[in-house]
Amino acid sequence: MNKDFYDKLIFDCSVKGRRGFSLPVNVFNDNLDDLPAQLLRNEAPALPEVDEPTIVRHYNNLSTNNFGVDTGFYPLGSCTMKYNPKINEEVAAAPGFAALHPAQPDETVQGALEAYHTLQSFLSEIGGMAEFTLNPFAGAHGELTGLMVIHAYHDHNGDFARDKVIVPDSAHGTNPASANVCGYKIVEVKSLADGTVDVDDLRSKLDNTVAAVMMTNPNTVGMFEKNIPEIARMVHEAGALMYYDGANLNPMLGVARPGDMGFDVMHINLHKTFSTPHGGGGPGSGPVGVRDGLQDFLPNPRVIYDETDDSYYVSTDSPEALGRISSWLGNFTVELKALAYILSLGADALAQVGPHAVLNANYIKDSLKGDYLLPIDGACKHEFVFDGLADKSTGVTTLNIAKRLLDFGFHAPTIYFPLLFHESLMIEPTETESRETLDRFIEVMKQIAREARETPKVVLNAPHNTPVVHPDDTEAALHPVVKYSEL
Repeated sequence: MNKDFYDKLIFDCSVKGRRGFSLPVNVFNDNLDDLPAQLLRNEAPALPEVDEPTIVRHYNNLSTNNFGVDTGFYPLGSCTMKYNPKINEEVAAAPGFAALHPAQPDETVQGALEAYHTLQSFLSEIGGMAEFTLNPFAGAHGELTGLMVIHAYHDHNGDFARDKVIVPDSAHGTNPASANVCGYKIVEVKSLADGTVDVDDLRSKLDNTVAAVMMTNPNTVGMFEKNIPEIARMVHEAGALMYYDGANLNPMLGVARPGDMGFDVMHINLHKTFSTPHGGGGPGSGPVGVRDGLQDFLPNPRVIYDETDDSYYVSTDSPEALGRISSWLGNFTVELKALAYILSLGADALAQVGPHAVLNANYIKDSLKGDYLLPIDGACKHEFVFDGLADKSTGVTTLNIAKRLLDFGFHAPTIYFPLLFHESLMIEPTETESRETLDRFIEVMKQIAREARETPKVVLNAPHNTPVVHPDDTEAALHPVVKYSEL
């Protein structure tokens, strides 16, 4: 039997009466009468009947169809899909960490608490903040936590009229969503032609009802907000706070710190900037940092270092704290991977991450801007946005380009975001990719542009050699097939 056999749906491999397991005789004489009648099955579940080798091979072969940073180039703009060094996984899997229980007494987990506290300190230095909490489980969770800190700060000052949060029209969708969940009204500020915030439009919307302005810098089109000192001054004069969305922090490493730009609260995506697994590759982590004066509002529990006896302990005694926002101290093993990444690089190499990410992005952009429409020219930071093909007469769309890339073993970039451009194609190579990988990607993108001009049907009907080829997008959205019995 070849690979194609095991690639079939597992139900197609079923043979009546075949088993891949055996259960021991029940010696406990459980009485099924004790179970509620509505929980009992009237008939056996319709499961495939296969032997163990068949099912193991089936799922292992399916796994080879998954795409990730370990299998190919993943230039997903705004997501910073950088390679996760395997030493990080080894550290997180070390028995001294993996076998811990969150309810252990502090004196028995001093090494873990020291690692936690060390990462807090590193992130505070990197972000230019006074203190960090590692409790939030992901970036959006960090946004919500940071906004809750801002809310608590204004409430503490009796400033209850501040019920609005300003976000740029190019913002990540989580920004307005998190602010809304936190109870704020959303006010949108326009962007200029170069993708940066319209300072005049922002000035007109600042008053004593604004709690915070949420910004990403560099912004979503990869451009640095050069007016950030003026924006921070205006916001603070209005009595509001500045929130930094850390999704695009990667190009700032070694170059600039959000705290120095005037931001009061920020979150960091450890699964982006600090190379821990991302999305389906593992849980995220969204630590939140605050400037001096806001530390007391961070959530409990907190890890504190006691200088008197050179030990660490978990504190829940901060009366102004938000309270618990996660099950314990966040995703601890993800935090360990980020700490291992920082320690492996060291200060000097970490300071090269941002410049190398910027170099790679500009190399791809300048190599392709003759074939693809570049709406914002000039040096970008970690990512950039094309507005589809330069030649729009072919009928080939950004979606077609993304699907054709799959035929060459590349994951597609982010498409149709940001919403500033009709055919957005947002590319972020990160600093971990080699010159050879970038050159191959450039070559393929140029080939797709050439195919669009000369043989457009090749691109319009892509992909051609993936496990699922050229699905009908409309039919899939209107009538999704989500279980075997519908086939």
